[in-house]
Amino acid sequence: MNKKILEVLNDQVQAEFVAFYTYLSMSAWLEANDWPGFAQWMRTHSEEEQMHAMKIYDFIFERKGAVTLKAIEQPPTEFDSVEAAFAAALEHEQMVTAMINNIYKLAQAEGDYPTEVLMQWFINEQVEEEKIVEDALVLIRRANNDPFQLLYVEKMVLESQQAQAAAEAGADA
Repeated sequence: MNKKILEVLNDQVQAEFVAFYTYLSMSAWLEANDWPGFAQWMRTHSEEEQMHAMKIYDFIFERKGAVTLKAIEQPPTEFDSVEAAFAAALEHEQMVTAMINNIYKLAQAEGDYPTEVLMQWFINEQVEEEKIVEDALVLIRRANNDPFQLLYVEKMVLESQQAQAAAEAGADA
């Protein structure tokens, strides 16, 4: 495996684990602040980010590369509001999208077609990820920190996530 590609893929493994850890921290904060539905939403996203990290991890080994796990800093543990947590999640998704786009460009430049194909999957995934977080954030902002409206949004966001998971499970069957 090309050294440049291997380096950026290892960086991406770290970024996906950072996302895993960050969303898990957001979940913990939301749970501690009595938003169990939002907490479950973030926890589910956390688990998905871990799966993304392992997808790249396995790909590196399939290509006879070496995985180098890098340190992960402590994620933020406090947020000013539900909105602030979701805004931070969107910002993180946008950063991950930029990293994936750069890997795709590098894979094209290096003629690394297997990595290019893998990154195409991630590009499609990131479009979906950003939309999901943006849609939730729009609803949260419309609630304008009104606890009763946020309860309704929490229910809607969690139900939407559960419906998507059921649809994906049905598609995999």
